[in-house]
Amino acid sequence: MANKVVYATGIDYVSGSLSKPTKKNGHSHGTYLIGKHRVAATQNPNCKHLYIQNPEAYTRTTPLKQEEIEARSRFAAVRAMVKTRSKDLTKITADQAAFEAQKNSAYGKKTMLAWYWKVCGEEYDESLNG
Repeated sequence: MANKVVYATGIDYVSGSLSKPTKKNGHSHGTYLIGKHRVAATQNPNCKHLYIQNPEAYTRTTPLKQEEIEARSRFAAVRAMVKTRSKDLTKITADQAAFEAQKNSAYGKKTMLAWYWKVCGEEYDESLNG
């Protein structure tokens, strides 16, 4: 039998993790408590769900694949490049001009941060392939 989820006054619904287990002395204490709110059209008025998962529910059971390792390495390298380039005073003016020039095009990046990720990602890929 399912119970109806009722949150405190003023809280209509919760979407996401309400509680996560903590690790102390090599093992986990507590459980995952996850609230979900159904947004699909339905006749059922009960659209709130509450799930309890054991602490090991999200523990990876397989080793990382080579593609995942490469993707993580690329992400870390590009993130460092974005951080460095966004703080480089010698490039800011040129970067802002290049960003503004492409911003309103069909596939242009709408934020400066997204543009930095695109440019630095392309530089990283070229350094590996070139």
